[in-house]
Amino acid sequence: MAFVDEVTIRAQAGKGGDGVVRWLHIRGKEKGGPSGGDGGKGGDIILEGVRDLAVLATYRYEKDFKAEGGENGGGDLMTGRGGEARVLKVPVGTVARTESGEEFEITQEGERVTVFHGGAGGRGNATFKSSTNQNPYEHTPGKPGEGGDIHLSLKLIADAGLVGLPNAGKSSLLNALTRAKSKVGAYPFTTLEPNLGDFYGHIIADIPGLIEGASAGKGLGTKFLKHIERTGILLHLVSADQEDPAAAYREVRAELESFGHGLAQKRELLILSKIDLIPPEMRETRSKLLAQASGGEVLQVSALEPDSLKHFSDSLAKFLTGAK
Repeated sequence: MAFVDEVTIRAQAGKGGDGVVRWLHIRGKEKGGPSGGDGGKGGDIILEGVRDLAVLATYRYEKDFKAEGGENGGGDLMTGRGGEARVLKVPVGTVARTESGEEFEITQEGERVTVFHGGAGGRGNATFKSSTNQNPYEHTPGKPGEGGDIHLSLKLIADAGLVGLPNAGKSSLLNALTRAKSKVGAYPFTTLEPNLGDFYGHIIADIPGLIEGASAGKGLGTKFLKHIERTGILLHLVSADQEDPAAAYREVRAELESFGHGLAQKRELLILSKIDLIPPEMRETRSKLLAQASGGEVLQVSALEPDSLKHFSDSLAKFLTGAK
């Protein structure tokens, strides 16, 4: 199923049940007094957070959702049953916006937010009884429920996000560090959707490769830059076979700064990846160039060299633990 991170649906909360006119049945009296009950409340439209990134794809074809209406009131002062809520599952990290401008964020698994409220039930004739109106015929219909379009937009929530140019080795590294099964290929834009992996309790997101102009929509553009907004730390990969690794680093940094939203201010760990592609004597030289460009620490790794991967994994675990 294709990855979907934005979709617009239409939802309608349930109408409230109608209040009714009823009378008590007492032997010898045609009307023993009003006993019409109120209508039940209509069902709400509720969003619930789940740990399934693909769930928004289920809304590509089914886009209209309705909650159950409330039942009408009954005799003997019986209030109608309330309508069942319609619960729509969305991935954790979803931002929901309604036509009226209301915005809701779902940030935890199991979290529920009510987007549209069901209509109130109408009043039965018993509620209109007064000292001057002993046998009221008045009753009111149930109120309509709220409804309208809901725009759902997913922004991943992760402890760390892997960023870099296409073919920097992000997917291979995520697969090697976690049990993720990201697609790997020797061509740009192998990763067409974000992937998540669990690294000793830290969630790492593999963000599709960025290119010059991404912040303006070029390539995969802003479609995936937004997913970096909620990552705690950036793990910035630069492939060791880049002739000018510092320039590759600055290209991605420029896109992060152009996009804004605080991306350039996030804590960053620079990683010289794919070190198996260059001789050992060149690794330190290129790491130093990156350190000069970034002003920070540089780790080296190859997903194909077990010793390198083990050393990197230990260092990364310490870094992430200290960053929490």
